Amino acid sequence: MRLAWQLAGAAAAVTAAAALAVPASAGTTTNLSTTTLHSSDHYSAVIRRTEFGIPHILATSFGDLGYGYGYAFAHDNLCALADLVVTTDGRRSEFFGPDARDDDPLDGNVTNLDSDVYHRWENNSGIAQRTLDQPAPLGMTPQVRQIVDGYVAGVNRYLATTGVAHLPDPTCRAQPWVHPITAVEMERVIYNVNQFNALNDVQPQIAEAVPAAAGNASLALPNMNPTDAGSNGVAVGGAGTRDGDGILLANPHFPWQNAGRFYQVQFTIPGVLDVTGASLFGTPVIEIGHNQNVAWTHTVSTAQRFTLYRLTLVPGDPTSYYVDGKAEKMVPHTVTVPENDGTTVTRTIYTSRYGPMLNIGWTTTSAIAIRGASADNGRSANEWLAMGQANSIAALRAAQNRYQGIPFTNTIATDDTGKAFFADNSVVPHVTDAELARCVDSPQGQAMLPDIILLDGSTSDCAWGSSPNAITPGIFGPETNPTLTRDDFVTNSNDSSWLTNPAAPITGEPLIYGTVDTERSPRTRLGIELIDGRLAGTDGLGAPKFTVSTMQRMEFGEQNFSAEQARDGVVALCTASPTLTATDGTAVDVRSGCAALAGWDLRDDRTSQGAVLWRQFWTNAVQAPDLWQVPFAAAHPLTTPNTLNTASAVVRQALADAVERMNALHIPVTAPLSAAQVTGITGRPLAVPGCGDVEGCYSVVDSQDDTQLHDDGRFGPVIFGSSFMMVADMSKQGPTARTILTYSESTNPNSPHHGDQTKLFARKQWVTDRFSEHYITTDPRLTTTVLTGR
Repeated sequence: MRLAWQLAGAAAAVTAAAALAVPASAGTTTNLSTTTLHSSDHYSAVIRRTEFGIPHILATSFGDLGYGYGYAFAHDNLCALADLVVTTDGRRSEFFGPDARDDDPLDGNVTNLDSDVYHRWENNSGIAQRTLDQPAPLGMTPQVRQIVDGYVAGVNRYLATTGVAHLPDPTCRAQPWVHPITAVEMERVIYNVNQFNALNDVQPQIAEAVPAAAGNASLALPNMNPTDAGSNGVAVGGAGTRDGDGILLANPHFPWQNAGRFYQVQFTIPGVLDVTGASLFGTPVIEIGHNQNVAWTHTVSTAQRFTLYRLTLVPGDPTSYYVDGKAEKMVPHTVTVPENDGTTVTRTIYTSRYGPMLNIGWTTTSAIAIRGASADNGRSANEWLAMGQANSIAALRAAQNRYQGIPFTNTIATDDTGKAFFADNSVVPHVTDAELARCVDSPQGQAMLPDIILLDGSTSDCAWGSSPNAITPGIFGPETNPTLTRDDFVTNSNDSSWLTNPAAPITGEPLIYGTVDTERSPRTRLGIELIDGRLAGTDGLGAPKFTVSTMQRMEFGEQNFSAEQARDGVVALCTASPTLTATDGTAVDVRSGCAALAGWDLRDDRTSQGAVLWRQFWTNAVQAPDLWQVPFAAAHPLTTPNTLNTASAVVRQALADAVERMNALHIPVTAPLSAAQVTGITGRPLAVPGCGDVEGCYSVVDSQDDTQLHDDGRFGPVIFGSSFMMVADMSKQGPTARTILTYSESTNPNSPHHGDQTKLFARKQWVTDRFSEHYITTDPRLTTTVLTGR
């Protein structure tokens, strides 16, 4: 046995690798439940689970660390991992049929056939194998490769030990699509994450592209607005905290299902790595978390991940195009997909020098190609592992500058010196404002700016540039990234970096990073309002400045920003006009709604009466082109627009429709939010607090089709929103943190950790972060699994 462990008493702290060299039979404490599992694998690890099943992986090498993590994750989420592998292998049609949809919000819920065509084309390119084979920094570092190999072995050990026929999760028990995984399959899953907000979002447009086909002329693309992806991050520096420490709020808003879920875990290699936080399903590194000195989180940034190119085609040949007056042939890629009835489907994906062709705008004279900035990005895991080892903001910045692999997010961080740091150091196409002025030269392109960039592909003058310090050609280097370091605070809620701190606006960056002097989202405005109120002590939470407790209370305040701005105007409207006309022409008495909104606490707590009616009203009213009397003004970005326009026909009709709908369903207009907003994760309907980005809640919770009540009187089930939440105080005496994983650790409905943290979330409660050896070993719910090998 190549590794054995000392587990000798509740006070046994593993402070050095040498402490792990005592046989496992040395004993256990009375409050320690230990299971030892032997195998012939070349890996060993210890998995210690504290309350709510949170695993703490203890190892003496990176390979062993990956092994313990792979085993723990498979124990909790084997079926979810198998589903991810089936997707990125391009085999969904083979097992689930070509017409079904993969039900994954991150890729737009595409059909299985389109998903398979896209992923098989990607896999045939060999990008995953190249990432495994080429040296760092472009390929995996030796440490990351060891984690991946160990992770694969850990997953496969769990599968071999348990057996497909005996898996505890009925979702995939005895299913033919469950099989041992490989390192290439793991890298495919990681690579797929890197394509979010880029190629991954246009899978059908790539998979269905046919030269000069009928219906190609439209340039319609899916909604790729990063503010819809969610997330809040706040880093408060020493000047903004009572103890002079740095405090971080991590509040990513991501799907509650499939690839977008997080898994909470701690990695420990004594003397080498000690980091805790959250890891996206199927990835073997921690993307959001803290170590002894640094805490960080991410928010989806507004920077573009791709550009489109308009190609001028050679007459009579829709698969040839001109560049600098010379004809170039597109490259055909044949993709064959097996289906569940034994047949196969063959399609051809065409690629240009810029990237794959899309099924939009492809006529006999022109075509559209897409180039993704992360199309060659196999280095993201290197960066996240290095960030987990950083001992200061400076070291974290150095890690990011070294690998330049964060695919689509900003970084918000703080450390134990009380620095607050923001950077959009994500992978961004090198397209300057001068190039935009020169190369966005079509009416279509002008109309799509600034949301989508359509460049002229007929000239090499419109190719992406490159920065001297860029790790790979075609992207901006670290010197261009928007950054800000403060002693008070930095924050982001998915708007551009402009008002990261309103006292120090970030300007002068290329437009491709995001806009300045433009309207901010309700969530951004609310977030800065909350921070300012806490720093000044005017928010009712006690003395000025932040503590862990006041940050927690701020996060779960559940204020509804749209209601704070407009509720009084609505009450004035229905008081003055007690009868309004609904969309169907019905005259509706809205006085009951007026009374309900007047008595509402302007929050989206479970008990808030009036929140359901407001959502019914606001999600329609906000469509009004004349919603506000006072328009946005760049000189007053945090207070404009304002003052509801109660004369707007859309606003008046929306209120009548909302009251009419609730009356038709026999639901009191004073119904509390708990009557309509539920999740089924716990096995039966559980009401949860929060609201969506449109209404302007800070802690976001979005339901499926949540704009209107269903006939059962509820919104659709919660499928998106606050996910892994963390408040961390980074002190010189060591970190103190609280966390909550809103949907819990396990996707297995038979697991005790399927929904246990969700019940806490519903009650706005938190979990004590057990980072230190003392807190781990003294947890009375501690269980330990020792995986031993040769």
